[in-house]
Amino acid sequence: MNKIVYWSLTVAIAGFLFGFDTAVISGADQSIQALWDTTPLFHGLFVMSSALWGTVIGALMGNWPCDRLGRKKTLVLIGILYLLSAIGSALAQDPYTFAILRFIGGLGVGVSSIAVPAYISEIAPAKIRGRLVATYQFQIVFGILIAFLSNYLLSGVIVDDWRVMLGVEAVPALIYFLMVLKAPESPRWLLLHRDDEARAREVFLSLQSEGVEQTISAIKADKAGRKRESLFKPEFRLPVMLAFLLAAFNQLSGINFIIYYAPRVFDMAGLDGSTALLSTAGVGLVNLVFTMVGLSLIDRLGRKSLMYIGSIGYILSLATVSWVFNSQVSGTIVVGAVFVFIASHAVGQGAVIWVFIAEIFPNSVRSKGQSLGSGTHWVFAALIALLMPQVLAAFSASQVFAFFTFAMFLQLIFVRFMMPETKGKTLEDVSAALSK
Repeated sequence: MNKIVYWSLTVAIAGFLFGFDTAVISGADQSIQALWDTTPLFHGLFVMSSALWGTVIGALMGNWPCDRLGRKKTLVLIGILYLLSAIGSALAQDPYTFAILRFIGGLGVGVSSIAVPAYISEIAPAKIRGRLVATYQFQIVFGILIAFLSNYLLSGVIVDDWRVMLGVEAVPALIYFLMVLKAPESPRWLLLHRDDEARAREVFLSLQSEGVEQTISAIKADKAGRKRESLFKPEFRLPVMLAFLLAAFNQLSGINFIIYYAPRVFDMAGLDGSTALLSTAGVGLVNLVFTMVGLSLIDRLGRKSLMYIGSIGYILSLATVSWVFNSQVSGTIVVGAVFVFIASHAVGQGAVIWVFIAEIFPNSVRSKGQSLGSGTHWVFAALIALLMPQVLAAFSASQVFAFFTFAMFLQLIFVRFMMPETKGKTLEDVSAALSK
């Protein structure tokens, strides 16, 4: 069991790099635009968004290396991508090279959102699988906080301080790369894609001492009943729909809008600059604390219970923000409501999404299913990031938050009538129940 926890925490470091890479660019934003004298449109769509486009492509295509190369080699590849991006973007001499290197880092983010949950779910026993997979989300949030802190501490150390801010990511990337080189291959992948029962048994025995033969028998039986590997077979219709809807609702909550535009939201609420900045820092702290809460509860209360808690918290907090903007009462209420919103996300969707999507697909199409779910998540995230400034120009803040509130009512209905509970069940039992 200790080895399972160790290797789960090791590969979850990719989540730290995910969060760090996503947030660290904020420290280079204005400096590189001034340095290379780029237009706002070019800077936003090409330079700053290049990593996001890489993330979308990495998520949509990440199932290929996961299945063809194996989980371990893909995890190693992720470390290489992060290393190249960190060092290359820090040394870039023009915006085109910079964008390409940031795009490479984005590929690492996208692929990691498939490979890491898949790997952890495939080595973890059912009773602690949720907690271990959810460490990936915790590491993402932790990485974001450390990136902001790192940017603050490195600001002004040299003239081009942004190069140091970006380059420092190479340190955790190298540590991750060296550690993951020693990780064992996923035993389920060995059985399904290499027919290597001897090596799979060896890995299982090194990770756990009980139920190895029963687990191998269940995996072989699952494989025997699934000859074709097309994700869009009729029998996979339910898990495909569950993954798509969960990922879509994740972004329709407005979480990325809040994370990206928190200072603007607080400014619209009438808060002064220093208060808005402090409140934005509070968003990151609340996110981290309640991600830990969600991680501790996911295997006790279950995935569906956390989604109920998160959905109700979403609705109450978003409706409050909409009401405040419509009524023009004290803007400090917005801060409290946003904190409740972030806490609700961290306990609900934040803790559940990567766990649930990694659980609901059969072994034979797990990485393809995760690619669908992760790709949906990132496509919606990209659309919201790009469209929200125009949306705010066309609609009032009250109307925008009312839309998010309505979407979360729909999520609550989804949780009540469609979402199954996967707590405590083996991956094979879950897939047998959902893929009929």
